[in-house]
Amino acid sequence: MAVKSNLTNMVLVLGLTCLLCSAVLGGAYVITKEPIDKAAAEKTNKAVAQVLPAFTEVEYNAEGKYYKATDGETLVGYAIETTTVGFGGPLTLIVGVTPDGVVYNTSVLSHAETPGLGAKCTTDEKFMNQWKGFDPSIKKLSVKKDGGDVDAITASTITSRAYTLAVENALKTFASLNETCHSEQSEESNEGGCCNE
Repeated sequence: MAVKSNLTNMVLVLGLTCLLCSAVLGGAYVITKEPIDKAAAEKTNKAVAQVLPAFTEVEYNAEGKYYKATDGETLVGYAIETTTVGFGGPLTLIVGVTPDGVVYNTSVLSHAETPGLGAKCTTDEKFMNQWKGFDPSIKKLSVKKDGGDVDAITASTITSRAYTLAVENALKTFASLNETCHSEQSEESNEGGCCNE
């Protein structure tokens, strides 16, 4: 005798299927979360080391999304995470800024730019190398097409502008950190305060 199909059976089968799929997805998440987090942390640590001079200690500020790097008592610089919108979506960089406000180097953490065009922001040596030692007090921080000193990636002006904006945002974060540091220094009358650590 054939089992009669009814609404109760269909709901029960669908519910059990959803429960089984949820358990499989939850298990996969638990199994893969730690290795994914570890890989992301390693990638970020490597990027911090790439964008700053040699340091012995680094301290992360989650609220400000920046790393403060020191060598003993000496401040080496800040590695600042910044995100803008490029042609294909979010473009996330980490920008190393030395205590004198000069960009030491930059590194792309993630992007969704077009392969072969905007994605060259991670491979175009000429574009990437121009950020090493970029001094915004001497050079204008905008692409040459807009009257600045930044060479854009060929056929990727939108990505180049987004990258430049990300660097500019990092420098603004650095300026606000520097202002905060100097105001704390004035309040404490501490000549060797946080700005010179």
